[in-house]
Amino acid sequence: MKRLVTRAVFLLFGTLAFAQNASEEEKIKEVVNTFFEGFHARDSVIMKSVFHEDPVVQTIAKTKDGETKLVNEELEKVLKGIISIPLNTEFKEVLHDYVIKIDGDMANAWTPYTFYMNDTFSHCGVNNFQLLKQKGEWKIIYLIDTRRREGCGDMKVK
Repeated sequence: MKRLVTRAVFLLFGTLAFAQNASEEEKIKEVVNTFFEGFHARDSVIMKSVFHEDPVVQTIAKTKDGETKLVNEELEKVLKGIISIPLNTEFKEVLHDYVIKIDGDMANAWTPYTFYMNDTFSHCGVNNFQLLKQKGEWKIIYLIDTRRREGCGDMKVK
């Protein structure tokens, strides 16, 4: 009987821990979705609302010679670039998955994507969001992405 009670207690706490983690995953997904809501609306206020006060923003890119380079970006410049896209230019970043990992007040969201300009495939890659939870709220502290035209496989499906 004692073993049965012990198992029931472990099962209850395990279920509660899983439910709490699933809830945190949804909150993190909501932060990423809010960023892309602002991105597609060309709204810097919405995008900036999900960032920590001093985030790091980087891109991994290839030079014309095919060399891999790390490009450091300033959030303000990135936001200005997005909101300055002409209104007659349609763009859409399609996320294909959310792989979210959490450890206490730190989280990572890995989101493979394809990007389209005027309904034409432009490139694919992965966004990697690092988040920090402060005062019960998740904020993006680090965003890095990759961009490529080859090796996109099945990701070209809208």
